[in-house]
Amino acid sequence: MSLAFTRDGDVGILELNRPAKRNALDDATVRGLERFATAPPTGIGALVLCAAGDHFSAGLDLSDVSKRDLPASIAHSRLWHRAFEALEFGAIPVVAVLHGATIGGGLELAAACHVRIAERSAFYALPEGQRGIFLGGGGSVRLPRLIGTARVMDMLLTGRVYDADAGQAFGISQYLVDDGAGRATALELAHRIAANAPISNFAIVQALGRIAEAPTSIGYFTEALMASAAATDEEAQRRVQAFLDKRAAKVTRS
Repeated sequence: MSLAFTRDGDVGILELNRPAKRNALDDATVRGLERFATAPPTGIGALVLCAAGDHFSAGLDLSDVSKRDLPASIAHSRLWHRAFEALEFGAIPVVAVLHGATIGGGLELAAACHVRIAERSAFYALPEGQRGIFLGGGGSVRLPRLIGTARVMDMLLTGRVYDADAGQAFGISQYLVDDGAGRATALELAHRIAANAPISNFAIVQALGRIAEAPTSIGYFTEALMASAAATDEEAQRRVQAFLDKRAAKVTRS
């Protein structure tokens, strides 16, 4: 099995499980990601996406690539688009743990997740230019928005490799931890996320990225709709009342 699933209470843990291939992504794995994201197990409030072995993912499994005509090649790329979009705009927030090689399609997969934790062993590259191919898993859309078009272009043209510190500095990861600490950190954050009001998590995952891409007037309107949906939800009202009654913790400096 190229994917392994376990759970820790209300948090699911989905592991890329092809360590001998540096967790390179073949079509079976990508289809498995799509199936999982489309119909996650019940009772899961957040997902940790991690990988077995020394690397998160070395990207597209080139041994899985056969000669395709243009329509078949487009269909193959669209498979990846569907799978990664199902994660990005799925039912539950996804926390990714990045370590070792996070390159090519592996970086495209990471960019589709909502929170990224990098261990210090992580390194990033887009070797598609040297392989004679191009980004096909949504990276040309997500990565420029995440780290800037000029940086993505440099990585593709020159094969430049960035380490975990650089990736943290320019926004690939939101958290940087020591080697071996990624999963524990991810579980802690995922449990915190799963404890949120479900309507809030839904609004954050479904609306925030779309609002950022929308014209300003559409963004404001969408925000108003999401804010109203959240404010009128029974669970949200219960939580607000708990705060007003001083039964909920205040935000403090950690």
